[in-house]
Amino acid sequence: MQNAVMANTYLSVDFKEKEAAKALGARWDGSQRQWYVPEGRELAPFAQWLPDGDTTLPAPIFSRQLTPVGKGVSLSSLLAGVSQAVAQAFKAGVWVLVEVVELRTNGGHVYLGVSERDAGGAVLAKSSAVIWQSTANTILPEFERTTGAQLAPGIKLLVRARPVFKSQYGFNLEVDAIDPEYTLGDLEARKREIRERLQAEGVFDANKRLTAPWDYNAVLVVAPAGAAGLGDFQAEANRLVQCGVCHFIYAFSRFQGEGAAKEVCDSLQTATVQWAIKRGGQPDAVVIIRGGGAVNDLAWLNDYDLARFICDLQIPVLTGIGHERDSTVLDEVAHLKFDTPSKVIAGIEQLIAHRVAQAKTNFEQINNQIYRHLQAVKSEVAALDVAVRSEAQRHVVQGRQSIARLSTDIRMGSMQQVRSTSEQSRDTLQEVKTQALAQLAAVRQEVPVYWTQITQGARHALKTRAVSMQALMSCVSEQARRDVVQANEAAGGALALVDSTARLQVLAAATRSEALMREITGQGPEKTLRRGFALVRDPSGRPITRAAQTASGATIEIQFSDGPLAAVIGKAI
Repeated sequence: MQNAVMANTYLSVDFKEKEAAKALGARWDGSQRQWYVPEGRELAPFAQWLPDGDTTLPAPIFSRQLTPVGKGVSLSSLLAGVSQAVAQAFKAGVWVLVEVVELRTNGGHVYLGVSERDAGGAVLAKSSAVIWQSTANTILPEFERTTGAQLAPGIKLLVRARPVFKSQYGFNLEVDAIDPEYTLGDLEARKREIRERLQAEGVFDANKRLTAPWDYNAVLVVAPAGAAGLGDFQAEANRLVQCGVCHFIYAFSRFQGEGAAKEVCDSLQTATVQWAIKRGGQPDAVVIIRGGGAVNDLAWLNDYDLARFICDLQIPVLTGIGHERDSTVLDEVAHLKFDTPSKVIAGIEQLIAHRVAQAKTNFEQINNQIYRHLQAVKSEVAALDVAVRSEAQRHVVQGRQSIARLSTDIRMGSMQQVRSTSEQSRDTLQEVKTQALAQLAAVRQEVPVYWTQITQGARHALKTRAVSMQALMSCVSEQARRDVVQANEAAGGALALVDSTARLQVLAAATRSEALMREITGQGPEKTLRRGFALVRDPSGRPITRAAQTASGATIEIQFSDGPLAAVIGKAI
């Protein structure tokens, strides 16, 4: 076989292709500063770098006999022929549509897994691709600057790639250019499709039409855990929490990668349900934030289901996705859109500050009205106070005069009553005594008369009947004795009756006298004092009955029911 060489074969390798040549097995000769194929290796994989006119390259394997004498061709010969055929068929790159499914870097080279999917997501084709370091350093910065996106799984690209087949590494696409306009168009087409669908369903601006929060007291925040934007947001939010102005509840979710949009929906739904269960009602607003990132990182949020969830949510949504040059569908359907998380919390803080300023202004207005009202009330109170004081002073003077007159009248009346009662009691007692003595004297006078009359009658009866009734002398005598006894008893009874009657009349008179004395005593000064009156005396103990008897600075004694109290007369009010 003539497909091997007996010496090193030097190659013409550009600097940007050195890694590819090295990967195929080429070695670097430092003395000649040139890459070469070591002795014994097939030259077919290095055909593109062989010097012009080199005749050591074997003819294409497909144009030669594939069944030579012996056991057939070697695998390396077969694959070398495939490599040569691919190289001859694709001498220049071809623009091809791919979707990045995986990405890794090594030594500055970018290794990609790319694929094509149908509308249902089924893989139609897949391959590996590579962007060599020298090419990557040229095309990737320009792509990122133009699109704002970075190469990452999920992004769709229009790349210029040259198919390369290598015996040891298999098939690969070497990318040397990327069309940024296609990527931008694809991202925008996806947003446009979602936008048009929501508009056709009539819900595109549903969240925007919700009434804006009048103030913020409780806010639900959805963000990736540990995101830088979340830290910026919390730095200001915690200040509001410490001041007791607003309360924030956080729910966390991925914002990029397969399934990120569904995870955001699930996190939002769970958080709102738990809010209703634990706190009742709903938050004033839902905040969706994340840190800055590439456009294609944000593209994961351009999802119909997520956008429709926001449209159907009956809570105003504020977004701060963390970018300024572009927007997501979430920004378009949200109630308010902010460029960054810091601007979201600044907007919340600004509204709170505005409401505080309004409250302060209202408080000052109310305070001023209250002050004016108080001043008016104070004036009215002052006028009423003067009137009340004047009227009270007049009533006090009148009261004092009335009290003085009443006190004098009571005092005089009491004294007169005491004197009158005393005199009446003495007269009554004297009259009682006189009547009793008179009745006693009359009784005493009548008793001898009755006795004399009885005695004389008895004697006359005895003399008269002595003659005619001599026979009955003893009987008469006996009768006479009985009559005498009865007369004596009658006289004693009459005397006792007179004495008893006299005594009863004396007792009744004494009882009436004592009642009169008690009444007189009850009308005395002590009882009057217990009724709430007071007795005013001068230092010598004489009663003071008129105001004219006093002078400013004079010492007086006021007698109350429970004792005396010394006082000094002040200036009249």
